[in-house]
Amino acid sequence: MRVLVDTSVWSLARRRDSPEVKPPERELRELLREGRVAIVGPIRQELLSGVRTEPQWKQLRGRLRAFGDVALEREDYEEAALCFNRCRAAGAQGSSVDFLICAVALRRKFAIFATDVDFNHYSLVIPLKLHDVRPAVE
Repeated sequence: MRVLVDTSVWSLARRRDSPEVKPPERELRELLREGRVAIVGPIRQELLSGVRTEPQWKQLRGRLRAFGDVALEREDYEEAALCFNRCRAAGAQGSSVDFLICAVALRRKFAIFATDVDFNHYSLVIPLKLHDVRPAVE
């Protein structure tokens, strides 16, 4: 199964505030090795936004270009609005990008890999498949 990797995971992997590899970063590496990672344009935009210097931006852009975007269709936006409405009615708030990610995952039967707990809340309302960090192999 392909896995739509949320900005929260990519950002964690980019932040190297300690030499220790965190479980979500290890899992992202494994998904990359398996060729299961999917990305959409809004995630690409979030990742490239706020990069401090142009050389860093160009380097990240180059790395992300290894991944083609899942093409978004009219039905993805319609499904995102439906997800938003269902979650809001149940008291789960989120961003338009989050619900677009949910819609893409639902329509294509992808799992979502995120460290953002909002996706756990959404999954109580809409039938998302969330990808969990697998146990480390020793």
